[in-house]
Amino acid sequence: MGQSSSLPEAPAEHSPREISTSRRFSFKTVAIASSSTDEDSELYGEVTQGRDYTSDLPDECLASIFHFLCAGDRKRSSLVCHRWLRVDGQSRHRLSLNAQAGLLPFLPALFARFDSVTKLALRCDRKSISLDDDALVLISIRCKNLTRLKLRGCREITDLGMATFAQNCKGLKKLSCGSCMFGAKAMNAVFEHCPALEELSVKRLRGVHDGSEPIGDKIASSSLKSITLKEILNGQCFGPLVVGSKNLKTLKLIRCLGDWDTVLEKLGNGNQGVIEIHLERLQVTDLGLSAISKCSNLEVLHIVKAPECSNFGLICVAENCKLLRKLHIDGWRTNRIGDEGLIAISKECPNIQELVLIGVNPTSLSLTAIASNCQKLERLALCGSGSIGDAEFACIAAKCVALKKLCIKGCPISNVGLEMLAWGCPSLSKIKVKKCRGVSGEAAEWLRERRGSLTVNWEAGEIGSMDASGCAGGAVESDVEFPVDHVAVAIAPASSNSPLALLRTKFGVFSGRSFVPCTFRRWSVSQSSSSSNL
Repeated sequence: MGQSSSLPEAPAEHSPREISTSRRFSFKTVAIASSSTDEDSELYGEVTQGRDYTSDLPDECLASIFHFLCAGDRKRSSLVCHRWLRVDGQSRHRLSLNAQAGLLPFLPALFARFDSVTKLALRCDRKSISLDDDALVLISIRCKNLTRLKLRGCREITDLGMATFAQNCKGLKKLSCGSCMFGAKAMNAVFEHCPALEELSVKRLRGVHDGSEPIGDKIASSSLKSITLKEILNGQCFGPLVVGSKNLKTLKLIRCLGDWDTVLEKLGNGNQGVIEIHLERLQVTDLGLSAISKCSNLEVLHIVKAPECSNFGLICVAENCKLLRKLHIDGWRTNRIGDEGLIAISKECPNIQELVLIGVNPTSLSLTAIASNCQKLERLALCGSGSIGDAEFACIAAKCVALKKLCIKGCPISNVGLEMLAWGCPSLSKIKVKKCRGVSGEAAEWLRERRGSLTVNWEAGEIGSMDASGCAGGAVESDVEFPVDHVAVAIAPASSNSPLALLRTKFGVFSGRSFVPCTFRRWSVSQSSSSSNL
């Protein structure tokens, strides 16, 4: 068998043992060479009989195969037979549900089938009534091994429901909640009953207000490694938690009202192991940056639209945080951060690999220092910098030998500056040029032809709000995300004077926004498709 290059014609009649084609896993008769042995005949019989070969696979192996399927294919596969339905349910660890109130009667049957869920997401749109405390308690009883929970728009869940959930799911490691109505009591209950919690993400938590009790004041999780607070009216309630989490590695504070200098000072004095800090649209000054500089292991720092931060605070960070690898600065065109702070970074932080400057005006003086001293610089983005011209671009082309990705947006460079890249930056693999009036499509095409291995993305356009969204591309090899620089505008009703309305008017963070992440990991693979997607 297998010796001849072709098979003889199939017999005219089918084997009497061949099963009906309507039966699962039925097969048509397979032609067998005339020199077949007894073993070949036995194999022939198995094939024509329509045997289910998956019955030989252990459940664990079948479950492993299911993990390679997309969600739709996995759902369809579970309809094949009872065994596949059972294995799919027992091996499914992630589950995302539309958490409307009408789901409650189906929860027992749902979690009887998916009895191994460890990661659960409950989402409800703002126009619908969400699941309530009873549903959350029922889920916590059925899913005692839950390690991750994401709540979005579950406005019917209260402090009591969250407290009971925390008591039943003591192994919870990651909690993410947004647009929910519970408050400080619920959060404190989570920290009291879930000692293994490692990641906390809170966005627009309506129950946290000026009269709320401190969060984490008495019980701060010793295992908490990441805290993200976003768009919270009284974010200072989380201050004791931030300060008391001694193993904290990542802190992200985004558009939260109040003075944060005091919290950062206590953090710097009590926890020097933080390696990543994001400060975006916060009331923070150089005192806060000076406190951050005490975190000597800091590797990633984002300072986005913090107008009271200046060169002084950045110099403090540079002098004390020698391990800094990624620095993002959105100066909001205040000109309070410039050459002085950047030169300090170049001298004190030689390990810088990624530098993003938005609304900052560096000159060739600081760019030369960065290019000369930061030999590991691989990713550079310059957006809305009026001081970046051909001379500064020539400096980048001549001295940034390790640079791999470059983004220029809304800078006064010309074709002459762009053409310098034909001979400079030998490691450059991708460049994006957007809304630079002096650069033409012909120059971009010439550069693309001159350096065949270089991906060149070019887009003309009027210079509007300066953000890094134009640098969005598609390279999978980098996980770097560039915060956006949108100035969102929301008009509050004239008759409203509530704190939320005032927040909307001042920051525009709850409506009328368009937050598009600028990432170096989205560079387009093909040049033609990238031009159309910019």
